[in-house]
Formats: sequence, structure tokens, C-alpha cells
Amino acid sequence: MNHPSIIEIDNFLVSSDILTEKFICDIPKCQGACCIIGDSGAPLDNKECDLIKKEYGSISKYLRTEGILAIKEQGPFIRDIDNDMVTPLVKGQECAYAIFDKENNCSCGIEVAHRSGSSSIRKPVSCWLYPIRVSSLSSGMTALNLHRWNICLDAYAKGHKEGVEVFRFLKEPLVFAFGQEFYNKLEEAAAFLKKQL
Repeated sequence: MNHPSIIEIDNFLVSSDILTEKFICDIPKCQGACCIIGDSGAPLDNKECDLIKKEYGSISKYLRTEGILAIKEQGPFIRDIDNDMVTPLVKGQECAYAIFDKENNCSCGIEVAHRSGSSSIRKPVSCWLYPIRVSSLSSGMTALNLHRWNICLDAYAKGHKEGVEVFRFLKEPLVFAFGQEFYNKLEEAAAFLKKQL
């Protein structure tokens, strides 16, 4: 492929893989493994920390006993080894806000609370945007990169089968996090890259 690996859009540096790679979450295959496997919890911004703390009483009604105990011991959010605010884990494994259905599929208790009208937070934006990872650069710019994880191989396969690019699959959280104008510019960049192939 003969196209740039990084696209600059306003104050963002966007990995071109986000515009060209295909992806659709396949929960029946992975069972929500990204909420279970990892070195730390979900990254949170300051606003999310404040809202989770404020609304925890309502959110907790939808959580498992194990999650509630972990939050009671550690707090509704913690600092990880990189000094980032993240959700706490249950015994170093799944996110304390993770819940499981009868088929053992994992989902987000915060999101369930939101759907029930008990939380103003849909879910942590870092989770909602996955597999896009967002990082702030020392230059003041924001980088959007595609995170590749073997637990998501089925999601990439499903995306290729259905022909849905990462950014299109994640339209709703991208618009929520960065605005419709930014998403429109992603569309334009994707069209440009397609012509280069």
C-alpha cells in the first residue's frame, strides 16, 4: 500500500490503519475479553472520575459483589503504574465494573446503569473507542492509534467479512469524543486513502 502511515487532521495525528483496517466487535466469540485481560483497568479522564464518584451509588446496583468489594477496598478509580487514572481490578484480573451474563459474556456495569437511566456516563470513552487508543503528545497534539490484540482476531475477521472500517464501526464514540466535524474529516481522509490504493 502506498499511503502515509499517519494523517494529520487539525490537532490530531491519526494512524491510517484506523481508516483502512476492518473491525467489528464479535462478543459471542471473545466474550468481552478486553474487560477481563490486561495489566490495568480502563483509562479514565478527570470528568469521568468525577462522574463515577458522584454516581457510584446508582451504578453499584448493577455490579457484582466481587466488583463492589474491589471498589470498596481500592476506590472507584485508582492510579496505575504509569500514574494514569484507571478503573480498579478484581484480584488483578477483570475490571471491577465488569458484569457477566448467563453465557459468561462480559459487559460494562456502567453501561447497563446508563441504559437503565441510573448513570449519565455511557461507559469509559477509552473502552467505547477500543481498538483506538488515544494519547496526548508533548507537542499538544492528540494521537489516535490502532491497538492490535490477539484477543480481537475474530473482530478483525468479522470486520473484513462485512467490509467495515475501524472508524466507521466506531462512529458513535468518535463523534461523542471529538465531534461530527472531526468524523467528517476522517471520512474525507479515508476516501483520499482509498484512491491511493
